[in-house]
Amino acid sequence: MSTRTPPDDTAPPDDTAPPDDAAPPPAPAAVARPPADPVAAPRADRRRWAWLFVLGWAAQVAVRLWLASGQTMPVATPDESGYLFAARVLTGGPDADMSFGTVYRGGYPLLLTPAFWIGAGPVGVYRAALVINALVSAAMLPLAYLLLRRLAVRRRWSYVFAHVTALLPCVLFYSGFVLTDAILPVLVAGWLLLTHTWLTAPPAAGGRTPVRPTPTGAGASLLVAYAYACHTRGAILLLVHAALLGAALVLRWRSWRAVSASVLVLGAATAAGMLLNRSLLPHMYPQGDNDLGGNVVKRVTTLDGWGWMLSLGTGQVWYQAVATGGVAALGLVTVAFLAVRRTTPGPTRALALALLAIVAGIAFATSAALPVEYRIGNYVYGRYLASVTPVLFAVGVAVLMRASRRTLLWTAGAAAALTVVAACVVQWYAGDLLTRYTYTAYDFPETAFLTWDWKAFHLWHATLAGLLLLALSVAAVLVRPRRSTGPLLLAGLLAAVALAMCATATERIAQPLVRAETAYTDLRGSVDLTKQRSIAVDWNIWWTIRLSQYYWAWWSDGSVFDARWTAPPQDADMVVLAWPKDAPPTASWPKGAPPGWHVVASRRTAEGDWVAWLRG
Repeated sequence: MSTRTPPDDTAPPDDTAPPDDAAPPPAPAAVARPPADPVAAPRADRRRWAWLFVLGWAAQVAVRLWLASGQTMPVATPDESGYLFAARVLTGGPDADMSFGTVYRGGYPLLLTPAFWIGAGPVGVYRAALVINALVSAAMLPLAYLLLRRLAVRRRWSYVFAHVTALLPCVLFYSGFVLTDAILPVLVAGWLLLTHTWLTAPPAAGGRTPVRPTPTGAGASLLVAYAYACHTRGAILLLVHAALLGAALVLRWRSWRAVSASVLVLGAATAAGMLLNRSLLPHMYPQGDNDLGGNVVKRVTTLDGWGWMLSLGTGQVWYQAVATGGVAALGLVTVAFLAVRRTTPGPTRALALALLAIVAGIAFATSAALPVEYRIGNYVYGRYLASVTPVLFAVGVAVLMRASRRTLLWTAGAAAALTVVAACVVQWYAGDLLTRYTYTAYDFPETAFLTWDWKAFHLWHATLAGLLLLALSVAAVLVRPRRSTGPLLLAGLLAAVALAMCATATERIAQPLVRAETAYTDLRGSVDLTKQRSIAVDWNIWWTIRLSQYYWAWWSDGSVFDARWTAPPQDADMVVLAWPKDAPPTASWPKGAPPGWHVVASRRTAEGDWVAWLRG
């Protein structure tokens, strides 16, 4: 593959990267007059760029807070609720029984603990958590800039497209919810930069690799261990990182002492994360979890399971390609080419293989663990690969900015073919289930915009829209590739689409969910929840309502019981029971309420009917 600049290492330091603008050569007289202070100009330039990043980061934070301004409660349930309750437990707060559900790990909740120090009540804590999300998520700006610089994109365009990368829905939209997806893209990008620095660092004097562990190796190991403590997807990153450490030792890219130090940091931090996660189990899963590991074993040991796993994983790759207008597909094709090309340097090839392993590992492992939920999002989904999408997007931008016309057209054709083939796999495996199963708008923030339909999924309309955006991106940079017109058109197009996706998803998906869930579950107008130290909720109430009751009763120890077989616990301060059809609220208590209990609220909602009882 020929490019204007060799893409193998794609990591020239700033002082060797191409200049921002090729200025015409100065006149001889100008050359003969050196500046009065040769140090002042570089210092001023550094200050200017420092201010650009400070202001740019603040602008990214502001955009996130603006989009999340209408969020007052968890609606991406049970995930948001699980992380909030875990953070509450870590700060010494009451328990929340989420037995038989997915285990939510403690790494991300640990980051949210300051929200409990500054937030008042459930809404105050939730909003404070979103502020923490915004501060961390906006760090994608400098990280994307560094990544683009290492891909040999010019400095000014690296800054511009770093902003575009930070505005992608996989980065921006999910930062408006209390989800690990708000920070995982930052962790993956940071890990990749640190690992690249560690693997490609020049040898010390005498031709030997450094004998002391570098901060970059330890930093990469810490980020990996923290990602593992945050989410099971971090396990894929952990395995890939361990493989890179082994390759660095076997192939002598780093000394055994440097590798050993990174391994020790990785092992110690991972062990600490495991202890943290285990400490949450008795407080949140006293009766066990939903055993997703059992799903994985079943899928990898049966032929039907492999069909499910590979097809659903392909659907995730399809979504990643379409959601970014084909740019992430450009990046994926390029990374695959670097991984197989003979002339690719060893460390670069190892990183390319690592990225491919992360994409495949997350896509197929998450698909293997998924239960059959009878929703379209089982077959096409973008959240799981959102953590690696910004990296592939940045690689795709570098191809658009740097590749020759022939290489660009070839790579774009391969990306388009990948997208179409992935769509064919989804159509073949899912078939009419894409129209028969439940459509959840939250699963499709990008494709809903591309098809302008927030009530139904359209596989081929979304595919065509994504390919059209890819064609427009290629056309933009081929207009006048040696001037600023093409890059400006490309940046404007990608930024406008990304912001439009996030704005429409917030308006048509996030905010309606908040309004509906608040109307369905908010008890604050009926009872003083601050005085209720325990709340017991009937298992027969739909789980989204059950978890929302735990949320509003923020100061209460939440437990669950099955009213069909177990009498409501009379030692609780408040009991929430399922409300039978065609019956008064007082009939919700099996065999009649004992003395001292009375109804304080009742709702019939689209998600289920319930009655709240208060003691005293």
